[in-house]
Amino acid sequence: MPRMVGRVKKIPVPEALRSFSLAPRHLSLLSYLLFDGPMTVNELAARLGIAPTTASLLVGDLSRQGILERREDEADRRRRIIGIAPDQQAAISAWLAPGAAAWRTALAPLTPDQRQLFVDTLRAYDSAVGGEEAG
Repeated sequence: MPRMVGRVKKIPVPEALRSFSLAPRHLSLLSYLLFDGPMTVNELAARLGIAPTTASLLVGDLSRQGILERREDEADRRRRIIGIAPDQQAAISAWLAPGAAAWRTALAPLTPDQRQLFVDTLRAYDSAVGGEEAG
């Protein structure tokens, strides 16, 4: 596990994104938007396991830098949908997609039950490291 984490930390931020001062906390947020598509701040907060106000601050920071864009939800004009800005999509995809491809390769030979066991094990590890009870 430490070797894997070390490798991930060494993945360089693409040249096109280096001036944005992206931190590890941005990586998960950008990954969700890249792989799952645009969503609301509350949806992002739930996936990240953080308070909506914290997610809103992250989104605001990345929006001001031009990495994310906010648009009105056509179904409910009071809500804002957050997505990756079109001019940043290629750089973010080039940065994060190889990791997703590696996960797909690693998990492909497993049965659905084995994949679930793997995910449950990672969640238990994450909870133990974070001092939470596994559930």
